[in-house]
Amino acid sequence: MRRHSLIAIAALVVGGAAVLAWPSIAEVARSPVPVGAVLPARGTSAAAPSSAAGPLTSAPPSAEPNPTTEPNPTTEPSSTTEPSSTAEPTPSPVDLAAEVVLVPPSVAPARAGDGPGPADPRSLIGYRWPLYNGVITGPFGPSPFGALLVKGERFHDGLDIASFCGDTVVAAHDGLVVAAGRRFDPWIGWVGSLGPHARRMDALHRWGELPITVIIDDGNGYRSIYAHLNAVSVKAGQRVRAGHQIGWEGRTGFATGCHVHYGLFSTLETRRFELRPDVHRRTKYPRFEFARIDPQFVLPPLPHGRTTGPFPLPATSVTGQPPSPSPAP
Repeated sequence: MRRHSLIAIAALVVGGAAVLAWPSIAEVARSPVPVGAVLPARGTSAAAPSSAAGPLTSAPPSAEPNPTTEPNPTTEPSSTTEPSSTAEPTPSPVDLAAEVVLVPPSVAPARAGDGPGPADPRSLIGYRWPLYNGVITGPFGPSPFGALLVKGERFHDGLDIASFCGDTVVAAHDGLVVAAGRRFDPWIGWVGSLGPHARRMDALHRWGELPITVIIDDGNGYRSIYAHLNAVSVKAGQRVRAGHQIGWEGRTGFATGCHVHYGLFSTLETRRFELRPDVHRRTKYPRFEFARIDPQFVLPPLPHGRTTGPFPLPATSVTGQPPSPSPAP
């Protein structure tokens, strides 16, 4: 009887020790976790982040209802996570001939019907001429050589400014570069699908015929277009100040001579310019684009008595040696 009592007491002691040691045994059996790893909270699915992490930033809508061979732009975090304006972000390397766009959703590709309408261009400030010293060789407006139609009349949708081949081209306004190179079409304000045009260019290997172009979102609802450059010195995703060098004057694309085609349009524009039917059939571009405004609405006025330039030289200037044109993709 006494022996049975001792056995029962020993069993109780061993059982109690096992219960007390169980957490340590469980830790030994658990798979090791790397230092710095973050495990999901208990009761929370790893695939469903807690709302305390903040709302997710959705990708911007595609510029086209049916994207084709053109790559979709990649988005950066929303403006709340962007670096302050006092420090420019370091852009990642980009092939200037390829369409690589890194922009926040606030400057996603323009779509027909976005917004209630543009701001009055007469209210815009902070613009300067994109060439330090040049002349206007092609005004904005009716032109026998225009590829667009306005009220049935051929129309030139920008301002052609020229000085000499290789001259420094600067940003006309502070802003964010959204395209730099030859594949800029999703950001230039076409209304409709670019799929047919992209398929044609791919089939014929003719991307190298397009002008080297920089498009900058000016941060005021408008975008500036700088076309026919010889080469560019900025990359998509880079912030620039007015007067910052963005490239060199050239004649890429179908140009009769070295110049900068400077265009200005709002992503909130509701009016349209029509592409000439013959150009539409040949190039497969959409039939309409966002209406442009005359850049001279926002650029500093020419000195009294001048109608084409030259423009006054600013107090400071930048220099740079023009490289060879960017290669075709």
